[in-house]
Amino acid sequence: MTYHVDTTLPDITCPADLKALPLEKLPALAEKIRSTLIETLSQTGGHLGPNLGVVELTIAMHRVFDTPKDKFVFDVAHQGYVHKMLTGRWDKIHTIRQYEGLNGFLLRSESEHDCYGAGHAGTALGAALGMASARDLKGGDEHVVCVSGDAAFTCGPVFEALNNISSHTKRLITVLNDNEWSIDRNVGAIAKYFNTIATHPGFTNLHDKAAKFVEFVLGGGARKLAERVENSAKGLLLPQSEGAHNRSVLFEEFGIRYYGPIDGHDIPLLIQTFEFLKNQNEPVILHILTEKGRGYKPALEDPGKFHGLGKYNIETGEVQATDKPTYSQIYARTVTDFAKEDPKIVAITAAMPGGTGLMAFKKEIPERYFDVGIAEEHAALFACGMATQGLRPFLTIYSTFMQRAIDMIIHDMAIQHLPVRLCMDRGGLSGDDGPTHHGLFDISYLRGIPGLVHMQPKDEDEFVDMLWTMANYDKGPIAIRYPRGNGPGVTPKAKPQLLEIGKAEVVADGADIALIALGDMFAIAEKAKVELEAKGLSVALINPRWIKPLDHQVIETYARKVKVVCTLEDHVLMNGFGCAVMELLSSAGITTPVVRVGWPDEFVEHGTPAILRQKHGLTVEATVEKVLSKLS
Repeated sequence: MTYHVDTTLPDITCPADLKALPLEKLPALAEKIRSTLIETLSQTGGHLGPNLGVVELTIAMHRVFDTPKDKFVFDVAHQGYVHKMLTGRWDKIHTIRQYEGLNGFLLRSESEHDCYGAGHAGTALGAALGMASARDLKGGDEHVVCVSGDAAFTCGPVFEALNNISSHTKRLITVLNDNEWSIDRNVGAIAKYFNTIATHPGFTNLHDKAAKFVEFVLGGGARKLAERVENSAKGLLLPQSEGAHNRSVLFEEFGIRYYGPIDGHDIPLLIQTFEFLKNQNEPVILHILTEKGRGYKPALEDPGKFHGLGKYNIETGEVQATDKPTYSQIYARTVTDFAKEDPKIVAITAAMPGGTGLMAFKKEIPERYFDVGIAEEHAALFACGMATQGLRPFLTIYSTFMQRAIDMIIHDMAIQHLPVRLCMDRGGLSGDDGPTHHGLFDISYLRGIPGLVHMQPKDEDEFVDMLWTMANYDKGPIAIRYPRGNGPGVTPKAKPQLLEIGKAEVVADGADIALIALGDMFAIAEKAKVELEAKGLSVALINPRWIKPLDHQVIETYARKVKVVCTLEDHVLMNGFGCAVMELLSSAGITTPVVRVGWPDEFVEHGTPAILRQKHGLTVEATVEKVLSKLS
């Protein structure tokens, strides 16, 4: 099949254009949106699968409700591309995730129709409840609609919000978008519960039942029919008993009226249902069933891959192959091999076996692989419990998501000296995903924790050595950060070696300048060294390896010896690695000037790493300029 953008249908420049279309034109609009997304994202990359799954839902929402007065809160908001297209940004969709183009998530600063920005799962329902409660206090009449995927219901914050809804508002619409997938297939009791509802015999003809329900809901038989539809869903959480009054459904125990499940790709049915729900004076939840990747065969066949990906071939769905493994792939292969030799090693992730590479561990040692769903706080506690029993847990979570478990890292891990291995993928800039996904804060949120060890490798070989060191460290929590994508291409040695904790690597001696470059910034420092030496300067090059503890001896020795110290890090400068070096030198009474290269004290926008590094001064040229300015 050849995919192309269909330009024969009327353009949608605002929600009013959508409302003006005849109902019979909406399925064709849905197909135009899909073809546009498939064509566009093949060139830009992005969250294709999630957006293909919510086309009809988003059309129906904008048909019934009126943004920006009415509020749409999308959980994660990676499925917001269709919303962007229907709210005046269709002509800019080709700029999605491109520098100075549309963000891949919703942004309050991008459009008045984006009432809430997001990027992490589980935040939308609490925020939507806050909006609804504020509306009630102010005496407003706007609607608040929260769209949340079924995977988000594995998040603790969602249940905290559910616990408060009936107490804090009388009017809130929650759409449970059930496609059985987050990034990977959903796991746990909640996922099984939703599947039980969707496959219950009472819903074998769910389309017809739901259609009849909305058809007659305003008629004389509405009450009886509504009760019959609702009761067919009840009893799925607690056992059936002789009386209907003893039946139960999860959401109604929270005081939220449950409707569904209904076909999430039937536009007329969705419109009719929303028209009914907007008139209900009680919190409601609408359960819809959708297909992640609908309309594009490769995305339907591999939903995990097409959750979010780079450029791809439209005809085959294939992405461009790289000639060297990524850090994530090396991590998974290495830890899996270690685990085959050490039965104490277990792998834990929070719904991301694909992104972290742990699919290899899952396939080869399934009994010691644990996916806890989108529940980072629980993942940390789960790892702590395992560590108390003598196991060696490798807790593998993106740097930006590990933020959610900081209390557990301090209170449960560090205070008790539990040897949990924190493996933070995407440590550093995450490029096109933008500020919600950049891993630019983990040094700052970890380095103040007593007893915690933290490190970053300069290349793949050192990465494997660090993982081996972690595997053999049992004195307390130990963390490693590593970047997204490929390293410089150094092949790991056949047998890894243990590294001395807190011992830096002096790569080259020098008397004028000391470049102390952490992790993937080491390559920048190597080139800066060449340029500075071309100007007649003597340059020391140091690979610090350890963020905590720092190598006091090496850093102090060179700081006393040279005229300028320069630190480089793929992290914010505020409370980062360079700050740690400055604190060390201050405590030692060393006054040598320190130049720091890193990210500014702001939320860095989305764009390619090359563009963003150039803009914010994380380049060879900027490093040389900063160092020379201190020498002069």
